[in-house]
Amino acid sequence: MATHFSPCSSSSTNFLPSSCFKNETTVLFSRFAVTVPRKSSWVTQIHSRIQGRKHFHIKSSNGHPLNAVSLQDGLDGSLTAKEHDKSQGKEKPSIPISEAEKEESTLSITVVGASGDLAKKKIFPALFALFYEDWLPENFTVFGYARTKLTDEELRNTISRTLTCRIDQRENCEDKMDQFLKRCFYHAGQYDSEGDFSELDSKLKEKEAGKVSNRLFYLSIPPNIFVDVVRSASLRASSLNGWTRVIVEKPFGRDSESSGELTRCLKQYLTEDQIFRIDHYLGKELVENLSVLRFSNLVFEPLWSRDYIRNVQLIFSEDFGTEGRGGYFDNYGIIRDIMQNHLLQILALFAMETPVSLDAEDVRNEKVKVLRSMKPLQLEDVIVGQYKGHSKSDRSYPAYTDDPTVPKDSRTPTFAAAALFINNARWDGVPFLMKAGKALHTRRAEVRVQFRHVPGNLYKRNFGTDLDKATNELVLRVQPDEAIYLKINNKVPGLGMRLDRSDLNLLYSARYPREIPDAYERLLLDAIAGERRLFIRSDELDAAWALFTPVLKELEQKKIVPELYPHGSRGPVGAHYLAAKYNVRWGDLSGDDS
Repeated sequence: MATHFSPCSSSSTNFLPSSCFKNETTVLFSRFAVTVPRKSSWVTQIHSRIQGRKHFHIKSSNGHPLNAVSLQDGLDGSLTAKEHDKSQGKEKPSIPISEAEKEESTLSITVVGASGDLAKKKIFPALFALFYEDWLPENFTVFGYARTKLTDEELRNTISRTLTCRIDQRENCEDKMDQFLKRCFYHAGQYDSEGDFSELDSKLKEKEAGKVSNRLFYLSIPPNIFVDVVRSASLRASSLNGWTRVIVEKPFGRDSESSGELTRCLKQYLTEDQIFRIDHYLGKELVENLSVLRFSNLVFEPLWSRDYIRNVQLIFSEDFGTEGRGGYFDNYGIIRDIMQNHLLQILALFAMETPVSLDAEDVRNEKVKVLRSMKPLQLEDVIVGQYKGHSKSDRSYPAYTDDPTVPKDSRTPTFAAAALFINNARWDGVPFLMKAGKALHTRRAEVRVQFRHVPGNLYKRNFGTDLDKATNELVLRVQPDEAIYLKINNKVPGLGMRLDRSDLNLLYSARYPREIPDAYERLLLDAIAGERRLFIRSDELDAAWALFTPVLKELEQKKIVPELYPHGSRGPVGAHYLAAKYNVRWGDLSGDDS
């Protein structure tokens, strides 16, 4: 059964009428002016800057120091709250913030859903890593918020088990952990309770001690309670003299309609610039390096078009099944879970035109152009599969439907392959093949760029009849063992003329021995800095869902039965036929694959 998103008001509080989507701006401001005892700074932002420690400047992932990044959260990115009040004939008096006050600003990070696995395994460790590397400002506190009854000490004991000083040992690890944990606190409360968030606000103010407060809320919770949390937090726990931002985890709906409803409901309480829709794949090192590789190396940019590229493959595979997450996964499936967000975002970054600058809006504008240029996805260009039980070497592997949280008659795909096309001058006719699956033979995420055959190749007879083996291929391995390598043809040393396919290989672990930061570290740092380049804008989300929603509905309405494939195999045979339809061979299945 599909997960339904909560309406703009919770069932217990008749906060907005059913016509909440009509005249949104008027409703928003009249509500705050009439029913709220104090103005929420989530709508009326005061211009402020978060200050780093005095001996360094916080930098976002595009290399700008924090002071160079605009932190003004205006309405829809175009109209500031002050300007809006002017247009309504009620200019608010400005509140001057001195340089001393700026230096004494505080950062309060609240992890909502602090007792969940994502918070314990990813968010708290990422925050500790930022603290360990001195990326966080001097005045910061971390609050956990969840329904589970815990004390501050119990939260510290829980998260201490997942903290590691994995980067280096410049300072004593235990001392750094103790310093970080002393800044971690906990508040138990209901997600839809304004009273509980008022109590949280009091605790935050106590820690902020009258300084300029900047607040970041990380929603590590199911999407059906996003709106309840945002409503309660915006009314009762937003900053009055700094900025307030919210990081929202996927899934952002399950189709165009539910995603649009979620966005409209969130915008009853937040402006677009305050919503940071996180896709952790955009924070991975190789995805970050994609635009650097293309735009800062002359050798690649001239080749980046239909003239030289034969096809592009975006591949995601896991060597394990749902393993207890079947209840969640069965509501979404592999297309919604991986292809519509992770792989499509990488595709947009890969295929976009050169942006005017590295400014967030310039980059995101180009990504949206790519998504809007894509040919509607047809059912005949999609293959779906589901893994079945399998025995190998006296070991049994379960089927997807063996998961006790999954219905026995489930048709939810655990594997999907699709052929997509971009209708523009650069990419016309080039197939972009996506493939994502669970319980496959290996774990990997990569982008493979297969170039065209050399016209009139003098050495084609040395390759026999299979010219695909002579094709140059650029591979960006996102995970594991991050690497960039280019497959080229080379003469084997000796008196004869024997050709070999070799790799020009940049293996990150060999070239850069320092451990690569986790994606969540980069994205959290950017959210603190107000850098939105690696976060998803609402029109990006709309364009992504517009591409996949029709085929998802067709799959469900026609009750398409997924092709079964053995647990631990290379996936359903149908994926090979789909690739062959466009004269493509999957690069990750070749015998000489690195």
